[in-house]
Amino acid sequence: MARHERIFVCQSCGAVYGRWQGKCDACGGWNTVAEENAPRTAPVPGAASAGASQRSKGRPFQLEALQGATAEARRTISGIVEFDRVTGGGFVKGSVLLVGGDPGIGKSTLLIQASAALASSGGRVVYISGEEATAQVRLRAERLGLAGSSVALAAETNVEDIIATLSRGAAPHLVIIDSIQTMWSSLVESAPGTVTQVRACAQSLIRYAKSSGATVILVGHVTKDGAIAGPRVVEHMVDAVISFEGDGAHHFRILRASKNRFGPTDEIGVFEMTGAGLAEVANPSALFIAGRDQHAAGAAIFAGMEGTRPLLMEMQALVAPSALSTPRRAVVGWDSNRLAMVLAVLDAHGRLKFGGYDIYLNVAGGLRIVEPAADLAAAAILISSLTGTMIANDTVICGEVALSGAIRPVGQMAARLKEASKLGFARAIVPAAGLEGAPAGLDLESVSTIGDLVARLARS
Repeated sequence: MARHERIFVCQSCGAVYGRWQGKCDACGGWNTVAEENAPRTAPVPGAASAGASQRSKGRPFQLEALQGATAEARRTISGIVEFDRVTGGGFVKGSVLLVGGDPGIGKSTLLIQASAALASSGGRVVYISGEEATAQVRLRAERLGLAGSSVALAAETNVEDIIATLSRGAAPHLVIIDSIQTMWSSLVESAPGTVTQVRACAQSLIRYAKSSGATVILVGHVTKDGAIAGPRVVEHMVDAVISFEGDGAHHFRILRASKNRFGPTDEIGVFEMTGAGLAEVANPSALFIAGRDQHAAGAAIFAGMEGTRPLLMEMQALVAPSALSTPRRAVVGWDSNRLAMVLAVLDAHGRLKFGGYDIYLNVAGGLRIVEPAADLAAAAILISSLTGTMIANDTVICGEVALSGAIRPVGQMAARLKEASKLGFARAIVPAAGLEGAPAGLDLESVSTIGDLVARLARS
């Protein structure tokens, strides 16, 4: 019979210690180390007592050459275009996906809709709920008008029972586990949700997916910082990590892939929350720039990229005189460090003084921009708000600002400008280099330095 020893495991990063301590040395978290049981394998009967002889001899396996024929991984189309876009064209057979998001953001709604869409096309789908009873899942399906879908449903948390049930008969095309934090294994003596249980259950489900060819989606909780809860090792074990983003103040949701072994990363899918569930948004640029004030200074349209998708979004700035000794700098949807850098460049090379002003910068619609291509748009709206100069409504802006004051080119400029031209924009303020492939109907105004941008806006 297996013997057990007491170990102490960090519930944030999975680091293991021999005794309790208040701070985890690996991740720096306080009060995250908890006591757990760890199974220790008993000695094999008949084995020698010497150290090396107790280990079982390995089985040699065949090595293959790097060259050789490769077959493209077969995919299962879910039926939801935006979901398939994020996964890289559908679910790869035998893959495991980890989907995370805030409570109430719509993870279960999205997965119920994907299950019904796949089942309607003839696929076999199994939905295992560890947080809700089957009656609650049926109520959600009825609200969405999907009660007639042939989706197999169960409420179970024991991972051995789940795998035994799934192994009977033909393997399903898709298995949804909602959520991995509620699963537990009888082989591990720890409470559900602990690092040991989450890791063991995830490993068992991954083994099942690889051996059967079924696609498994694991739903994960998120922490208050927005990261998927549980050990980070689970993110390394799965094939794709997808986050479902949004907030209650806005009606749209963004599905974003931060890791994908079978497709592009940082790809997004855009959904709109409606009374009938999540509706796909085929043209998100039109959604994010709709309803903007076209007669106000301090606003401009930024031509951004999310994965392989060009996306237009509105950036807003307010520069107001400050009565404080240390003026405020408030940023929503952008990196505050990049704002400080752009302000320093404007002061040093644009000869504009922002030291006595409060500055507020916002990305409209609740989006978050992480690429440096938004530097030029941020600089333009700061200049516009400070001087009261209005940027033309039919203008898009894109470019990276260097510390020397130079405007550097950004990637995929042709795709950004084609999206702007498609939505009716006539002008673009862009870097002087890297304009190959731009659409012919767009008037390009190139700037080489931050001084050129200041002079361009002063003439408006």
